[in-house]
Amino acid sequence: MISLKNIIFGGLILSSSASFAGNEDRVGSAGASHLLVNPWARSSAMADASISNSTGIEATYTNIAGLASLTKTQIKFNYSNWMGTASGIGFNSAGLAQRISENSVFSVSIQAMNFGDIPITTVANPEGNIGTFSPRINVFNIGYAKSFSTTISGGINFKVISESMSNMRASGVAIDVGVRYVTGEQEQVKFGIALKNVGPTMKYRGDGFNEQAYNATTGNIATFNQRTQEFELPALLNIGGSYDFIFDEKSKLTTAFGYTANSFSYDQFRLGLDYGMTTESLAFNVRGGFVYEKNIFSSVNRSNALVGPTAGFSVDALVGKNKSALGIEYTSRFAGAFGVIHTLGATISIK
Repeated sequence: MISLKNIIFGGLILSSSASFAGNEDRVGSAGASHLLVNPWARSSAMADASISNSTGIEATYTNIAGLASLTKTQIKFNYSNWMGTASGIGFNSAGLAQRISENSVFSVSIQAMNFGDIPITTVANPEGNIGTFSPRINVFNIGYAKSFSTTISGGINFKVISESMSNMRASGVAIDVGVRYVTGEQEQVKFGIALKNVGPTMKYRGDGFNEQAYNATTGNIATFNQRTQEFELPALLNIGGSYDFIFDEKSKLTTAFGYTANSFSYDQFRLGLDYGMTTESLAFNVRGGFVYEKNIFSSVNRSNALVGPTAGFSVDALVGKNKSALGIEYTSRFAGAFGVIHTLGATISIK
């Protein structure tokens, strides 16, 4: 029988070459670019550099293998005003993760991006006033992670993608796989690798591509369906490491480094910091990070709306005998002319 471990390692080895095969001529040619948006506040505050140290539901985006470190149950809700307040784009995320055995964890999560109501315009009605339509994007995730030993864990995440606008729709599927290695006397050294968004091409279909033609000779009306071009998913390979500077039992500083090899956009280098303090009843973390890619400092040649810096914090109340955490989290991502992207959320972690 083929084990999960073999599937994960085989997928990483066989598909990593495809992720590194990207070139600058392919920048912007993929679809479903929303798959590159981190919906979770805590890991995005570290500039998505926490490829090796994310845990729980946060790991379902950065590296699914980190899901295996969850102790029992976690519930998370996050909201982002994507591309700033003026854009009117709301990005809602929710997730549930549950330990199902001594060494395995299961998770479900959903991301929904809402673009608001957009006026319908036609050639005959360029000013609109004939109604509105509401584009929507949804991604449903099912994840599974397992600890193979005290140092190695792996995971796989299945996602179903749905995009719709007016009378046309596209749907697809993709998978993420990842592994994580932990070492050190206090488990302060971690390494991770994750392959993301691997799946078949997607294609838009629907009545919106139909056109009618009138035959003046016969008086007949015929309907023609226009063919649409398929588009690929934005596959990528994440590689990262982290180190915990443990000052004492109640405080530590985590430094994280990451490299993202994108198939359809510039490769990225990531740096993240996370300083945490813990008391008997409260845990407080402040985070920051930076993402570097080609032309990131050029307002003219930059191909990414995000300009690099990220920052955020979280506060968790530790309650009960087991010190379960009831927390809130916030992150800012800076998007140049679009302003600041705010992500706010809540997390319940039961131990």
